[in-house]
Amino acid sequence: MLGRTANGVFWMARNLERAENTARLLDAGHRMALTRDAATSQEEWRSVVETVGQTASYQRSHGTYTGIQVWNFLLREKGNPQSVLAMVENARTNARSVRTALTREVWEAINESWMNLREVLAKPVREVSLGEVLATIRRQSTLVRGAVEGSMLRNENYNFFRIGTHIERADNTARILDVKYYVLLPSLAWVGSSLDNVQWESVLRSVSGERAYRWLNAGAMDPRGIAQFMILDQRFPRSLAFCIDKVRSNLRGLAHQYGCESSAHEQVRDLGARLHQLTIDGIFDEGLHEFLTHFVSCNRQVAQAIERDYRFYA
Repeated sequence: MLGRTANGVFWMARNLERAENTARLLDAGHRMALTRDAATSQEEWRSVVETVGQTASYQRSHGTYTGIQVWNFLLREKGNPQSVLAMVENARTNARSVRTALTREVWEAINESWMNLREVLAKPVREVSLGEVLATIRRQSTLVRGAVEGSMLRNENYNFFRIGTHIERADNTARILDVKYYVLLPSLAWVGSSLDNVQWESVLRSVSGERAYRWLNAGAMDPRGIAQFMILDQRFPRSLAFCIDKVRSNLRGLAHQYGCESSAHEQVRDLGARLHQLTIDGIFDEGLHEFLTHFVSCNRQVAQAIERDYRFYA
């Protein structure tokens, strides 16, 4: 398989996943902002920008964190190369470059997503239409995933798509948890308060985990339990443990197809083994921020090793 084909499929998946994650964060931020006064709601929107790692680029063009500025910047602003519209267009460009590696259903789903989002994001998004726009982004992403799962051979293309998806998803979950402790809470004095519980609920909403968590925990909102759910629970498809297990599984598929392993296999095995050995008490003893920072770094190194080992730019 040509490295540039692997690169196209891998980044197609990452761009689509990142676009959906941004929509989920905006939805959670909007729900939180609706219950806050003007000053506090700006902090909620600032946390959304911080989570997606676009603080510097946002501040170059905007001085305040009002909702309409933030969501239009992250959804459609032309000067933002990491907007949802730009990411979906990049995914379409990647898909077009590897068109022969995709099924017709996958290509049509991606192309349709781009056309639909280009239409709904053609003009600034008002608050009254924000919910429907975000729902459209999530729905289109689901259609692409369904096309991939239902029509693609379980070969290299499928494995690179799944690897890209779960590396991006793990990065997003880790960043959301990290921002919870270092941006969302106004003061450590709020820990355990009603505000803290509402913010934890918003974290679960941003990863579509609220209902699953409540179902498993009889509705109790416990910060330590939520952290365990999002980091270590292998039943939850956006937990760190689940995502790394999927990356390891699809890398194993590549090793079977190519007849050999690479340095990326060893790195992801080590990362997965560490996650399986950890307890939530051990993570909090180490420091949640320190653990998540280390995880994001290791996850990025795995992605870089995959790009290098499979000669993405050859």
